[in-house]
Amino acid sequence: MLNCKNAINQISDYLDGELDTTLKHTLEAHLTKCHHCHAVFDTTKKTIELYCDGRLFALPEEVHARLHAALRRKLQGHS
Repeated sequence: MLNCKNAINQISDYLDGELDTTLKHTLEAHLTKCHHCHAVFDTTKKTIELYCDGRLFALPEEVHARLHAALRRKLQGHS
């Protein structure tokens, strides 16, 4: 079972189709039970779709680092 911090850390790989089957199903199960993580997932997915016409792309390292730092700050106390 994933906690929120671990689930959030896996969202990018999930959207990129890079998770192994077991972790993919574990994340999906967590997202069905955790409203907070599902909201982060849904917002992330919709943001990517809006800016990329549905095509996923790699974030520049600086943006990736800032996004993860913001998510870590947001998750403090929600695990």
